[in-house]
Amino acid sequence: MRKALALPTVAIAAAAFPLLTMSAASAHEGAHSYQADLGALNSSGVDGTGMVTLDGNTATVMVEATGLLAGSPHAQHFHIGALGECPTDADDKDGDGFLSTTEGAPAYGAIGTSLTTTGDTSPESGLAIDRFPTADDGSVSYERTFEVSDDVHAAFEEGTAVLVLHGVDKNGSGAYDGDVMSDLDPSLPMEATAPAACGSLEAAQMGAAPAGGAETGAGSTAGFEAQTAMGVGALALAGAAGAGAIAYRRRQADQA
Repeated sequence: MRKALALPTVAIAAAAFPLLTMSAASAHEGAHSYQADLGALNSSGVDGTGMVTLDGNTATVMVEATGLLAGSPHAQHFHIGALGECPTDADDKDGDGFLSTTEGAPAYGAIGTSLTTTGDTSPESGLAIDRFPTADDGSVSYERTFEVSDDVHAAFEEGTAVLVLHGVDKNGSGAYDGDVMSDLDPSLPMEATAPAACGSLEAAQMGAAPAGGAETGAGSTAGFEAQTAMGVGALALAGAAGAGAIAYRRRQADQA
């Protein structure tokens, strides 16, 4: 009788274990958040922040920046494939007075994603000036959700993704002009394509904590805690039920 009673107890307990297994696996799933604090390049005076949430290859991107050339478009990209760092103005190797996009490439890499307002977001749209945000009052507030490529996703995970904003008014004329031409498109002045601000995209450590669990860059722990509690409760219930059944059978046997 004791063996027969023990079997249901084991079965109930075993049924509870998948809850623990599934909850542990779920802790590694979900969206991941990244943040970049933008620092000025080319003495632009630009300041701002970038936030990216990746859920698989779906990216939700928010960029807030101030100090940009008012009334002008500003190209913005995820750069990948290098050190995951921002260059400094001292990296102006040819001494023309500009840190060019090419001179910054050893630090932040090539274009991985073009943060356009509409349409294509691939590197091919890297100079699609008509589809980048315009800083109407000297500031940009950008938000868009789109798909990124596998190599861009990998760069975020590896810590080598960098957010770069382009376009500076180096001579203070109020427009993109000057005698130095762009290293990316010789038909454009260097001011139109030179990097204005840069920030390495790093995993966000903490966000707003929802009720019942702390939110990290990998998502809330609330569901994990709830499922774990359910699993532990089921195990305790199974143990109690089994123990009670055994005690009852023993009393019946003693009275016989």
